[in-house]
Amino acid sequence: MNRALGVCYYPEHWPEEWWETDAARMREAGLTWVRIGEFAWSRMEPEPGRFDWDWLDRAIATLRGAGLKVVLGTPTATPPRWMLERHPDMLAVDAEGRPRGFGSRRHYDFSHAGYRAECARIVEALARRYGREVQAWQTDNEYACHDTVLSYSPAALAAFREWLARRYQSPQALNRAWGNVFWSMEYASFDEIGLPNLTVTEANPAHRMAFRRFASEQVASFNRLQAEIIRRHSDAPVAHNFMGRITDFDHWAVGADLEIAAWDSYPLGFLSDRLEFPPEHRRRFVRQGDPDFQAFHHDLYRAVGRGRWWIMEQQPGPVNWAPWNPDPLPGMARLWAWEAFAHGAEAVCFFRWRQAPFAQEQMHAGLLRPDSEPAPALAEAAQVAREIADMPETGTGRSPVALVFDYESAWAWSIQPQGRDFDYFRLVFAWYRSLRRLGLSIDIIPPDTADLSAWRVVLAPGVATLPPAFLSALGRHEGHALVGPRANSKTAEFAIPVPLPPNLPGLEATVARVESLPPDIPVPLEAGGQVLHWREKVEGSAEVVERFDDGWPAILRHGRLRYLAGWPDDEALDRILGTLADEAGLAVERMPEGLRQRDGTTHRFWFNYNAVPVEWRGITIPPAGVHWAPLDP
Repeated sequence: MNRALGVCYYPEHWPEEWWETDAARMREAGLTWVRIGEFAWSRMEPEPGRFDWDWLDRAIATLRGAGLKVVLGTPTATPPRWMLERHPDMLAVDAEGRPRGFGSRRHYDFSHAGYRAECARIVEALARRYGREVQAWQTDNEYACHDTVLSYSPAALAAFREWLARRYQSPQALNRAWGNVFWSMEYASFDEIGLPNLTVTEANPAHRMAFRRFASEQVASFNRLQAEIIRRHSDAPVAHNFMGRITDFDHWAVGADLEIAAWDSYPLGFLSDRLEFPPEHRRRFVRQGDPDFQAFHHDLYRAVGRGRWWIMEQQPGPVNWAPWNPDPLPGMARLWAWEAFAHGAEAVCFFRWRQAPFAQEQMHAGLLRPDSEPAPALAEAAQVAREIADMPETGTGRSPVALVFDYESAWAWSIQPQGRDFDYFRLVFAWYRSLRRLGLSIDIIPPDTADLSAWRVVLAPGVATLPPAFLSALGRHEGHALVGPRANSKTAEFAIPVPLPPNLPGLEATVARVESLPPDIPVPLEAGGQVLHWREKVEGSAEVVERFDDGWPAILRHGRLRYLAGWPDDEALDRILGTLADEAGLAVERMPEGLRQRDGTTHRFWFNYNAVPVEWRGITIPPAGVHWAPLDP
């Protein structure tokens, strides 16, 4: 597998006489890829229908002349001001009925037909002109950023009604599917159906789920529109840069139309902004980031990209958008890059080349300071480039453990959490973190996976509706599997199924009652640890493997298939998953705090997220250190 470094560059931000020097310095630092163009619509088309390509021609020629490869972004995340004169109703509308305004970015509605036509026009022009000139493409930028998937606009309403008509065929079928007899919510026409906002109390959860599916499909079709246009004129691969802990749309569906799944990795911003951890954890990793969050997304997007994935934006220093923005510990830019490569990344591109002295992101660090002097991460990037050249080729191979991740389950449990702190991402991430603490490598898989034979352990926590293909594969699976809690507990139309959950192959067990638990009311387990947030009372004749201290079954088994009836704390989860791994014949190595490992096809990598050295297997790994060694034959 080839590995390469890159950077995000904005030639339109800098005097043209700087471009050649910048390109030469990038090459000197060992960078290979340069992403450009994704925010430059106003410079590409300063007036409707009048394109200015000369500056972009010269920029691409300058970069390529320095031996660099170009990723060209479509600029559709930043429509220019004149676009609003042509389409004043193109703005998305928030849940309170307020239009999103011009003055930043992502100010468009995925459902607006006029804006889609404008996007097709600019993408067509770009692809025709540069289809043979660039080496990769990026569609748009960070779908869902700034809460921009759900729109409650007239355009969204009209498109949603059309979507419902195609899905249900008749209002009567929709009424039956949604249970609209409840509270006299029945509709006589699709034109009577509104959007699920501004209701007196909560809207029908089936209505909300349908709207989430519709909105997700709008994102996928918007992306597909661009990808198909590009492919008519270019053989270069098409990517999109996803984000961290974003579940607003189905990334599996968008990834199906891409050659490369990329994501934007900001470990310190994420620790401050997107993770629930106690204060001591945040203090310990404040300059390093959580030891598992980046790895989770590496594994997720490797799967979304069907093996091909990049980091399109890698944090090089303090960012500008988190509640607090510390400076990374020296060595972390190198560690983050190497961890991505250990998980199979083809490229790691730092954001950005030079820190901007103006506008919204002027406090966001780059590889250069605003005065063009080197920032600390430049030397670390150059070190990684030298190490890449010396490192033997290694792939990522199939991991022994598969963990299901399902975007529709994230929507389901946000619509009806039943407990304030029941969050699907948080549940799955807790299982992933436990596996990493046990020293295991993980593959993340979609919920409709129809063949599980490649994995010795399969895990499916909290999947609201297990697809028939997965259930069939689970029944044939010869390895070990653990499902639950709250798995298979909704139909596709958001009703409680009968037979009652979990309704797994061969498992004689029924979830009779559920309870959500306040943070200070855990339920202890007889074998140690406790469950938090969620507990189920399960009846049936299945073998009981483990019980709660009040006698109710906690884990039930049929052959090698188990069901878990609660949300374990870290102590219990490590024990449960460790036992499962041991029974599957996997080598479990309980890792020191902040040290993580990942296996490739030829090497094992270790990453020290601590601010102090760690002793492991007779080796001292320094703070923010990376170590690798060949795997035993």
